[in-house]
Amino acid sequence: MSGNIQLLNDTLAGARAEGRSALIAYLPAGFPTVDGGIEAIKAAFDGGADVVEVGLPHSDPVLDGPVIQTADDIALRGGLKIKDVMRTVRETYEATGKPVLVMTYWNPIDRYGIERFTAELAEAGGAGCILPDLPVQESATWREHAEKHGLGTVFVVAPSSQDERLATITAAGSGFVYAASLMGVTGTRESVGNQAQDLVRRTKATTDLPVCVGLGVSDAKQAKEVATFADGVIVGSAFVKRMLEAEAVGDTAAGLAAVRALAAELAAGVRGNA
Repeated sequence: MSGNIQLLNDTLAGARAEGRSALIAYLPAGFPTVDGGIEAIKAAFDGGADVVEVGLPHSDPVLDGPVIQTADDIALRGGLKIKDVMRTVRETYEATGKPVLVMTYWNPIDRYGIERFTAELAEAGGAGCILPDLPVQESATWREHAEKHGLGTVFVVAPSSQDERLATITAAGSGFVYAASLMGVTGTRESVGNQAQDLVRRTKATTDLPVCVGLGVSDAKQAKEVATFADGVIVGSAFVKRMLEAEAVGDTAAGLAAVRALAAELAAGVRGNA
């Protein structure tokens, strides 16, 4: 089975045809458990997410803030393995028919083996990978294997990226470009700010790929704001925070309901209905 880059492309094009941004949710695999993580992703899709990024928890998540670090720690202490991440992708894709990507640091793929990882992700129905710490100039081998298996490669750009660098990154990527709205780690913010809008404008000048904004969006009002200039709105910490709050009182069902409700609010936001 080849991967689902075309499903991702079609989904993003479909949102654009409706005159709106796509809603992209992030949730880590294995949190609160492997089964619970699968249910959380299904809940995000049920609520209105167009695409989900499945996080591959890492012991040194340098780009992630405290909320996602806490969830990653729970998943890793629960014994999460890459095979569980692949199972998460497979079961959520089979249940929903919607695009599922993996977001991961490079080290786990490097240790697992590029060919093995890309083949298994494609077989599971994955649409591709977001690789925040893989330098574009070192990505040729990865991209060759990803392309062979029908997987997208999403690179991250930041406000500090110079225009020439943006052009290099966007030329190498596929699926969409992940625009990090702020310098720093993931987490909810009071305001997503003008930096994001400027970054999207500069990135779009270099590519026809959709440009999706993440880092900081946590509610429908912010989603609506970002949707005025971005092709997609990426939300992670706000979903994970709701699951963490529910897990703190031992109520996974409440966490799933909260994820579904937040996705519905955000879906209204990207449609301008917040």
